[in-house]
Amino acid sequence: MQEYPRPAALPQEASGADNLRPRGSNQTGMRQFNERVVLQAIRLHGSLPKADLARLTTLSTQTVALIIARLHDDGLVMKLEPLRGKIGQPSVPIALRPDGAFSIGVKIGRRSLDVLLLDFANTVRMRYSQTYSFPEPETVFLAIAEQVRAIQATLAPPLRSRILGIGVAAPLSLDSWQELMGVAPGQGGSWQRLDIARRIEADTGLPVMFAKDTAAACVAELVAGRGRSIKSFLYLFVDTFIGGGLVIDSNLYAGLHGNAGAIGSLPVGLAAAGGAPAQLLSVASLLGLEHLYQAAGLDPAAAYDERATQAPWAEHSARWVGQAAGAIAMVVTNASCMLDPEGVIVDGSCSRALLDQLMAAITAALDRYNWEGVQRPPVHAGTIGSDARALGGALLPLYAHFAPDPELFLKLEA
Repeated sequence: MQEYPRPAALPQEASGADNLRPRGSNQTGMRQFNERVVLQAIRLHGSLPKADLARLTTLSTQTVALIIARLHDDGLVMKLEPLRGKIGQPSVPIALRPDGAFSIGVKIGRRSLDVLLLDFANTVRMRYSQTYSFPEPETVFLAIAEQVRAIQATLAPPLRSRILGIGVAAPLSLDSWQELMGVAPGQGGSWQRLDIARRIEADTGLPVMFAKDTAAACVAELVAGRGRSIKSFLYLFVDTFIGGGLVIDSNLYAGLHGNAGAIGSLPVGLAAAGGAPAQLLSVASLLGLEHLYQAAGLDPAAAYDERATQAPWAEHSARWVGQAAGAIAMVVTNASCMLDPEGVIVDGSCSRALLDQLMAAITAALDRYNWEGVQRPPVHAGTIGSDARALGGALLPLYAHFAPDPELFLKLEA
């Protein structure tokens, strides 16, 4: 397979056929760029005959034919069965070869670790999850190294060399909000002294890219979810701590310090002499639901699975949904006044049933606001779910190697 140089940052995937039409150049010296443009067109539109690829990329039919031949030789694309029944010669659709390349995604969360293998067609081949009350660094790094070796062992030797690298998604401050988490200061501070990416790189021998966990989740939604058809949106991910991201014109906007869209820190009240108001994360995070369960003598882990909407957890979940939806609605209203987004996407690591209840409650809460002078955005449920952060991590090396437009590269590394 042809070697592609590793860029320093993540390219942004298109937000859909109408929002981005990959265009190539017939000038000389553009071989690699044109190859990436063709791959991007197939990824966006699915399998296509060469003639359609030429039309979409504005490349000549001869150029596309040469590119397809090279990509086929490199094992990145494959020819499907000819399409018959039309006038003229049957056309042969060209598709991405799933075994053409692989990427490993890692999510280090405050309550769980996820490791998954993503193939070139964006299909998750393997998945590993581990839960804990707090991520002890050495335990986490050992589990990651073991799972990477297990993934490599499942692939035939020729395919192991097609693993492009590891994308890691984790909070920028695993040591923050220790009191809220009930974590001893010395325990939480153990992450401050660590370079997560370099440690995993040393343990696995694979190149590693890093992204803030909510940014990675937002990338997953942008690339593989509703973001393909919404150009500008505010993204919220409900996890142990709620977080988010901001997409503007199909690009994830990072901001000066990488914290654009950090909705978890937004206040949900007015500051007063008595002290600072609560932040959104203290009201709308699944940690709050855990605390409600614990106070009732119930298993707090149910906040992340189907039990949340079943007795005896359901009544406590309903209480949490009410307060979380009210706070989220306030954030959506304020963001709409400031940003005028095309839409808002809400996803989370909870069950889809609990997310559905939360979405209904958010809609009802938004109905109580005065929208005079501002456009109320539609609020959509995300499509990725609990895999969003690990999937977004896996997309980092995959898209860094194969997306075409260097101007769309977004630096996500902390």
